[in-house]
Amino acid sequence: MSDDVIHSGSASALVLDIRGLQVATQSSPAKPILKGIDFAIAPGETLCLVGESGSGKSVTSLAVMGLLPKGSLKATGGRIELEGDSLLEVSSTRLRDLRASRMAMIFQEPMTALNPLMRVGEQIEEVLIMHQKGLSSAQRRERVLEMLDQVQLPDIERVFDSWPHQLSGGQRQRIMIAMALILEPKLLIADEPTTALDVTTQKQILKLIKALQERHGTSVLFITHDMGVVADIADRVCVMRHGEVVETQPIEELLRRPRTDYTRQLLTAVPSLRPRAARAVTDREIVLEAIELEKRYGERSAWARWTGKATSQTLAASDIDFALTRGRTLGIVGESGSGKSTVARCVMRMIEPTGGGVRVMGKDIASLGRAALKPHRKRIQMIFQDPFRSLNPRLKIATSLVEGPVNYGTSREEALAKAAELLALVGLPKDALDRYPHQFSGGQRQRIAIARALAMEPDVLVADEAVSALDVSVQAQVLELLDDLQRRLGIAVLFITHDLRVAAQICDEVMVMQKGVVVEYGPAERVLGSPEHSYTRSLMLAAPGRHWDFSEFRPLDRVFEETSTATSTAIIYQ
Repeated sequence: MSDDVIHSGSASALVLDIRGLQVATQSSPAKPILKGIDFAIAPGETLCLVGESGSGKSVTSLAVMGLLPKGSLKATGGRIELEGDSLLEVSSTRLRDLRASRMAMIFQEPMTALNPLMRVGEQIEEVLIMHQKGLSSAQRRERVLEMLDQVQLPDIERVFDSWPHQLSGGQRQRIMIAMALILEPKLLIADEPTTALDVTTQKQILKLIKALQERHGTSVLFITHDMGVVADIADRVCVMRHGEVVETQPIEELLRRPRTDYTRQLLTAVPSLRPRAARAVTDREIVLEAIELEKRYGERSAWARWTGKATSQTLAASDIDFALTRGRTLGIVGESGSGKSTVARCVMRMIEPTGGGVRVMGKDIASLGRAALKPHRKRIQMIFQDPFRSLNPRLKIATSLVEGPVNYGTSREEALAKAAELLALVGLPKDALDRYPHQFSGGQRQRIAIARALAMEPDVLVADEAVSALDVSVQAQVLELLDDLQRRLGIAVLFITHDLRVAAQICDEVMVMQKGVVVEYGPAERVLGSPEHSYTRSLMLAAPGRHWDFSEFRPLDRVFEETSTATSTAIIYQ
């Protein structure tokens, strides 16, 4: 038995045993994707599969589930055994029976995994209809409600009858967990299940998976690029790179004594929770300012639509005040639904504020009409979370980069020359101009999105979760790029994030939002180093891996902890 199996007992006692697994493309010539990987999972164990995008983590999970895309990828060698069943050799009927009953999967984005045309209760019930045919309708409903209660959803009767779009991201992820565990499978595969969630929701989901794992004795294959999450939940860690396993160790050993340079690189790329010192700037010019900014949404009944009156209103953001000076970064942090992105979109005039003002270079743009607003739009540009969706897949990069400047009167020749300079500035070759978005990695696409924003020569960049979908090493590169560009060009950055580690490393000031209002605002050193508000403290306490200094390969001597008094907190990172 290989050294990654640290438990006593024979290989037959393992829940999952993968030996020499090879997967290749079905193109001609075939391209190897997985190159003979080996690992195993014991009963009740959590194995984290980590590595950069393209390392083969998700392909491995799809191979185990028998969900490799037909006509695209194919297992060409090795074995996958689930409690003695050889998954590469069983019939399609047997494999279908094993899914849900013996193994199940939680996908990264529940909104795309759930059927938008079915109520969530019906979708969970469908699993019982397929695999437990003897249950009556009443028994199925009772079992689903019991499972909804186990995943700690409120008002389970209402949730049962809800559509996916009526639930929050965290609630949808709980639905996916309920669906995966309702038949009590021996193996749960979780593919980046918390990547898009804020820290408090992420902590709740991880705690829930752990509790259900202990209740049902389930083994977990957890795929993630978040080393903080790995530090909190893993028993062992399997590190992958370019389709190969480079290292497998118990979590404590891996964090203290990584064997390979690649693993050390992944760990040192994790941003520290210790806030950086604010950047010293000589230019105190205010380039972006919000004055009592407000956004409310009215909900109308059928009768209200006839009368033109709103029956109720939802407060998305209220009394937002901040001032951002040239060359500095202001971070807005908070849970999903706190109002972070609402503020960003109001500032950009992507949505209309219902009150207050937004000044860009001293000019209030909050109430300007479309024609009057146009000259000011180029001064403030946005970098979105998903560059693949924000870049037109049918346009070459050159066209995407020159479109904005050309619309503002720059000649195409001059815009193309500038585009080539910008690509060099963000670390991409000139020949990238003649390629399409799908021909680049996620990190490269985000660099292109940054170049597109810079093409307008803005005074302010608004980055809305601009690195949340990137793995840690690419994230570190993009953050370093933004910092370098800021130093060179003197651009101010409004940085929206739910990742407190990222905020600590890139922000000079931090504004904490909860339920549409600002609860704390000030220098990052103070807000993240010694938060005064209980909500900010709760965010810090929820940060994954907060007990570890990843760059030093050791636990932190002292970490943020709540004290016994109501007026103080002991938060010291050393």
